[in-house]
Amino acid sequence: MDVFFEIHDDIPRGGPGSIESTRRAFLTMTDLPKQPIILDVGCGPGMQTLDLASLTKGKIMAVDTHQPFLDRLNGTVDQQNLSERVTVLNNDMFSLNFDPETFDVIWAEGSIYIMGFEEALRAWKPMLRKSGYLAATHITWLRPDPPDDLRSYWAKEYPLIKDIEANLEIVRQCGYKLIAHFDLPESDWWDHYYTPIQQKLPALKEKYKSNVDALAVVQMEETEIEMYRKYASYYGYVFYVMQVD
Repeated sequence: MDVFFEIHDDIPRGGPGSIESTRRAFLTMTDLPKQPIILDVGCGPGMQTLDLASLTKGKIMAVDTHQPFLDRLNGTVDQQNLSERVTVLNNDMFSLNFDPETFDVIWAEGSIYIMGFEEALRAWKPMLRKSGYLAATHITWLRPDPPDDLRSYWAKEYPLIKDIEANLEIVRQCGYKLIAHFDLPESDWWDHYYTPIQQKLPALKEKYKSNVDALAVVQMEETEIEMYRKYASYYGYVFYVMQVD
C-alpha cells in the first residue's frame, strides 16, 4: 500500500472525473435547498469536493481514511477560505456515524466500488433526508461482448462489475428513483488521473527494480492503464444520480 499511495498521493484526482462531469451530475438535482448539506464519501484529494463547493453555497463534509489526502485537502480548503463550508474528516465509509436524515446529498466519485454499489445504496440511504439525492460514479460494462482477457481481468479486479441495466435495477430495488445517468468521457480517465500516473511510473520502476513486491504494484498500474487504452469502449465509469423515492 505504501507504493500504491506513492503513485497516487500527489496526482490531481483519486479516480476518473472532471469538473464538467461533476457539474453535469449536480445540475440534474433540480429541487435542492439553497444551502444543501452534502456528504462526499471517499473524497480522496478532494478535487470534486472543491468543485462541489464552487457549485453550491451549501456545506460539505468530505470523508476518507487516507490522512495525507485529507491533509492536502485541508490545506486547499484553508487557502481558498472555505473552512466555514467544507469540513474534512477521517472516517471509514463502512462505519459512517451520522444521524438519520442528515444530508441532502451523498456524493461518491470513484469510491462506491470499495463498499459495493448495492451495499452502499442500502447502507447510506437512512442518512439522506426526504427526497435526498445520491450521486456516484461506478465501474460499468458499456458493451455486452467484452474480450476474454478483459472479462478475466475484471473477474479478478472487481467481480461485481455489471452493465448499466443491472445497476439501474439495483437503484430501483434499493428504493431510489433514477434522475440521470451518463458515461464519463475518456478524457475524464486521462487528463487528471491516468496521464499523471503514467508520467510517474518510469522513475518508480527504476527506483524499485530490485524490490519484487513494489515492482508488482507498479506493473499492476501499468496493466490497468493498458487495459483501458485497449478496451475503453467496453467499460467505463457511469455517473448515476438517484433520489430517495
